[in-house]
Amino acid sequence: MALDGIVIKAIINELKEAILFGKIDKIYQPEKDEILINIRNNKNYKLLVSASSNNPRIYLTQHTKQNPVNPPMFCMLLRKHLQGGRIINIYQPFLERIIIIEIEVLDELGVKSVKQLIVEIMGRHSNIILVSKSNNKIIDAIKRISTDISSKRIVLPGCEYTQPPSQDKISPISIDKKSFIKNINNTNLGELTYKFLYKNYMGISPLIAKEICYRAKIDDSTKIGELDEIKINSLLREFMYVMDLVNKDIFTPNIIIDTKKDKVVAFSSIDITQYKNLTKKNFSSISQALEEFYLTRDKLDRIKQKSSDLRKIINTKLERNITKLAKLKEELLEAKSKDKYKIYGDLITANIYRIEKGQNEIEVENFYTPDYSTVKIKLDPKLTPAQNAQKYYKRYNKLKVAEKTLQEQIYKAEEEVKYLENIMVCMENSSDIHELEEIRDELIKEGYIKGSNKNNKKPNRIISKPYHYISSDGYNIYVGKNNKQNDFLTLKFAEKNDIWLHTKDIPGSHVIIKSKGENVPEQTILEAALLAAYYSKGKMSSNVPVDYTERKNVKKPKGSKPGMVIYVNNNTLYVTPKVEEINKIKRVE
Repeated sequence: MALDGIVIKAIINELKEAILFGKIDKIYQPEKDEILINIRNNKNYKLLVSASSNNPRIYLTQHTKQNPVNPPMFCMLLRKHLQGGRIINIYQPFLERIIIIEIEVLDELGVKSVKQLIVEIMGRHSNIILVSKSNNKIIDAIKRISTDISSKRIVLPGCEYTQPPSQDKISPISIDKKSFIKNINNTNLGELTYKFLYKNYMGISPLIAKEICYRAKIDDSTKIGELDEIKINSLLREFMYVMDLVNKDIFTPNIIIDTKKDKVVAFSSIDITQYKNLTKKNFSSISQALEEFYLTRDKLDRIKQKSSDLRKIINTKLERNITKLAKLKEELLEAKSKDKYKIYGDLITANIYRIEKGQNEIEVENFYTPDYSTVKIKLDPKLTPAQNAQKYYKRYNKLKVAEKTLQEQIYKAEEEVKYLENIMVCMENSSDIHELEEIRDELIKEGYIKGSNKNNKKPNRIISKPYHYISSDGYNIYVGKNNKQNDFLTLKFAEKNDIWLHTKDIPGSHVIIKSKGENVPEQTILEAALLAAYYSKGKMSSNVPVDYTERKNVKKPKGSKPGMVIYVNNNTLYVTPKVEEINKIKRVE
């Protein structure tokens, strides 16, 4: 998601308050297309400026990155021209995605001059350019653009600086009904309404255009030509309201998070109300919102990559065990029919006088059935009648032994499938790298993954914590994110009269209600059951069965895998874990 003109305006408003007239202390270049400027202005600030093709951005950061031992050439040039300088102006050419920071500096002779650090937020064409204000000549850029790359706009040292080509859009600041209707009439009436807004008006992104339409109760699929006068008036009113906030520098920084899919969806400097089923987080500054957005997205991307690697391993082992289980059940079905082979042996023995070597089959009366019905028995023509009888007896005895072994193997395979499915749920519930590392450690310990032999020593890792909620009745509820946490919560943390919950026959988290020695209210049990269903394989299902009992009724069998327990004296609730219901339960961060 790119920064639009409105977000840029909010950033500039914030930068003016924080760093205008501040002194540039140090400059770093941690990435090839990113710089970090330390500024002193009563307190210390760090300005992050990135010309990344994927994530161009500018904001005040609290985050520190490791810098290269040898600073890149562009970093050295910025230090030479800007270090020690004072920021005297920060502005944006009318709602463009361009930020111009003017710095007053003294040269070696004590002569003042003004340099412009120009940040262009233009997707893959983003750039950071240093310009001498006196002659408008480019000193250098983090990305040099030669004639080989572009014939329209050259960005090289010594060339005159020109702004990127204007999009020739209309100013949204001072719109009125007459000009608005004129613009509608001049556009393609088959254009979607929200597209009409962002294609025609400066600084408007698709997100803001959709937000204006949402507030005006106009659907995303509504075409501009389908609007009647009432809808046009409503659209204009909401458009003017949003732009009035922008004009007055009244901003509400926020980010939108999809907790279901574990991803950050959007950021904005205008209050976003269109995502009713997603989580919105407000911030006191646009820099905080942007930092949270990008750090969260990077973190979730790393988690996604890490969990993807683990998921491949577990999926492979899970598929093998499911195939193995199906085969074992087929073999057990045959083993359960073992008695027919003993009967065949008995019937051959009883009719041995009628059989000659070389026969392929014999039809005899089955004296084991009430009506003495006839049965055909296949024979091996190479064997004598007695040898054929022995062959069936051997088959019977083999299956008799196999039946018991197969039942044991099926139990083990079923437990293996349950465990691996539970690991998949644990990965879904993980919210950071440390929790995934705990799952990886468990898989190494259980022999599913080969561990590293480097010193056979585990690094000092942050110990992850379970989710912590508080019910509407004021009871603490804890939810395990992985088997390590599940075992800790159930076996060490919970007291005997605390309430333990788990989805019935469905892989999921252990949930504990701290009872405080009291009878836990039904509403709290219901809320805890919703959490148990939500943090389980059944989170997308309806009427998920959740068992609950006192902790004293839960035991861990000797030698069982992590997270595995047995329990008695339970009750069952059926719940549907809707996101909006989960969001109503107070979560303690």
